[in-house]
Amino acid sequence: MSWPTARIWEEDLPAVRRDIAGLVRAVADHEPVALLARPEDADDAQRACGSGVEVVAIPVDDLWARDTVPVFVEEAGKIMGVDFNFNGWGNKQPHGNDAGVARAVLAKYGIERVRTSIVAEGGSFETDGKGTLLATESSLVNDNRNSGKTRQQIEDELRQILGVKKVIWFAGVRGKDITDAHVDCLVRFVAPGVVLLDKAAPGTPADIWSQAAEQARTVLKEATDASGNPLQVIDLPQPDPDKVTVHGSKSVISYVNFYIGNKAVFLPKFGDAAADDRAQQILRDHFPGREVVPVRIDTIASGGGGIHCSTHDQPGTPTAG
Repeated sequence: MSWPTARIWEEDLPAVRRDIAGLVRAVADHEPVALLARPEDADDAQRACGSGVEVVAIPVDDLWARDTVPVFVEEAGKIMGVDFNFNGWGNKQPHGNDAGVARAVLAKYGIERVRTSIVAEGGSFETDGKGTLLATESSLVNDNRNSGKTRQQIEDELRQILGVKKVIWFAGVRGKDITDAHVDCLVRFVAPGVVLLDKAAPGTPADIWSQAAEQARTVLKEATDASGNPLQVIDLPQPDPDKVTVHGSKSVISYVNFYIGNKAVFLPKFGDAAADDRAQQILRDHFPGREVVPVRIDTIASGGGGIHCSTHDQPGTPTAG
C-alpha cells in the first residue's frame, strides 16, 4: 500500500490518511502489510498505522498502489514483477515519484524486473489465475498510454508478458474518470468461471457507467474462459446514492473494488446499511473460507478509487507442500 501526500490531496490529506490507516490496520490483522511512504512521511505513517506494519521509505505521489506497484507473475517457482511504465493514467496527474515505484519496489525486495512496451496499470487487469484476463479497451487501447498500438498488438504483448491465454475485452468509458474506466471497478473474478458484475442501484437512471456495465454483461454472456467454459455472471448491486456517506463528483461507490487477501476479503462500506449487508453476504457466499471485512473509505472513494485500487498483493515464493 502507499501513504497519500499533500501534493495530491491538499486539504483532504488528514481525512484520506485516516482512511488509509484504517484500511492498513484492517488488512494487517490478517496478513503482512508493507506501506510505501516518502522518507519525510515515514514516521507519521508508522504512528498512524502501528508497529505491526512495515513502512518502506520509497517516494510516492499518491495512494493508488494497485496501479504503481509492479504486476507480479510466477514462472517455474520464481516470482518476477512486470513494470508497466506508469505514466499517471495517460498523463492526467503528476507522477514523477509514482513512475519509479515499480522499479524501486523490485529493487527493495530483490525481485527480477520484467520490461514491456505496454503502458498500463494494475487496475487495468483482472485474471482468474487460470489463463483468462479481463480488460477495458478504454484504459489500454488508448493513445494516452499506447499510442499507435492496435488492440491485437496490446493483447499479444499481454499474453506474452502475463502468461495468459485469452483476453476478454469490454468497451469501458473514455475520458470520464482518471483511469479511463479500469476493469477493477466493473467486473471481478471470485473463482474461475464466476464473475461479479457492478450493477447500478435499483431505480437509478441509466448513465455512461451503467451502460458500460450492460455492455460488459453482453460480452460476458457470449464469452468463454481460457478453458473454453462459459462464465457465470452474478450482479453486485451498488448502494443507493442518496444513502451513502461518500460525496463528490469523482466518487466511486462500486462494491466490485474489493481486495482478496490471504484469509479475508476487504469490502467497501458506504453507509447504505441494506446494500452494505447485501454486498457482504454475496461475498461470503463466494468466499466461505475467508472472513468478509467491511471498511469505511469515504475519502478514498471520493477521490475516485476504492480498496482494490489502494492495495497490491505480492505473492510469496512457492514452497513444496
